[in-house]
Amino acid sequence: MTILAPASHPCGSCPYRRDVPSGVWHESEYDKLPAYDGSTGEQMDAGAMGAFMCHQQDDRLCAGWVGCHDMYESLAMRFATRLMSQEDLDAVFAYECPVPLFASGAEAAAHGKAEIDVPGVKARRTIDKLTRKRRAQA
Repeated sequence: MTILAPASHPCGSCPYRRDVPSGVWHESEYDKLPAYDGSTGEQMDAGAMGAFMCHQQDDRLCAGWVGCHDMYESLAMRFATRLMSQEDLDAVFAYECPVPLFASGAEAAAHGKAEIDVPGVKARRTIDKLTRKRRAQA
């Protein structure tokens, strides 16, 4: 497996984006986000050793994850480097996100779970769009 650098901007349903409605993803996806917030040692204790991959683009790092977290402190990024080209690594460390993101994985998770039991209209539209896309890919 080769890991690719993030896209130029996070997907329209990225859990790290401030403009994505609450409740789009399953609770287990939001539960993963805070583990990447701490220092490198804290990430190890939290089990954040796997890179957070894009939900929509195979083999590509999540642009929101790269934009939100310090990749120099990321334990998962340290493990991922052996699966990446130098060009992709350079892109990760130079990445600047063009859209507003939550300041931390914990903040993104709290927002994402706030309406998870009763997603609003915008969230349901996003979920429906993702469902149609996945069915078309199957």
